[in-house]
Amino acid sequence: MAKKNAAWVPERGEIIYIQHSPHIGKEMPGLHPLLVCSTRAFNERTSIVIGFPMTHASFHSDNPFAVSVSGPRGEVGYVLAFQPKSFDWHERQASQHPWGGPHQKVLAAALKKLDVLCGICDSQGAR
Repeated sequence: MAKKNAAWVPERGEIIYIQHSPHIGKEMPGLHPLLVCSTRAFNERTSIVIGFPMTHASFHSDNPFAVSVSGPRGEVGYVLAFQPKSFDWHERQASQHPWGGPHQKVLAAALKKLDVLCGICDSQGAR
């Protein structure tokens, strides 16, 4: 795991490590990667980060709302676009992930899948 320096702030499109516990029900517990959606300015000002959790669980390979991303050694992770999260990254002691970023194409794909679920880009109102 990469070390967090004092000036580090999560960047949009970066993959970070963050603690997901406590959790309830089907939420992922423990330390997991998160693909950051929110901007650096937002993250820095609020100490909140908004993003999509990630997993290596291969059963997500055919999940229509998961986006695959390859690591530097060919390992595959899955961005869970159907589970957006917000966390206090300071209090949860978030840190840099070795896969780093930016992963703008993966982020764009995840946001597109979230839009299918929520219609957040629909300027005409609810679908």
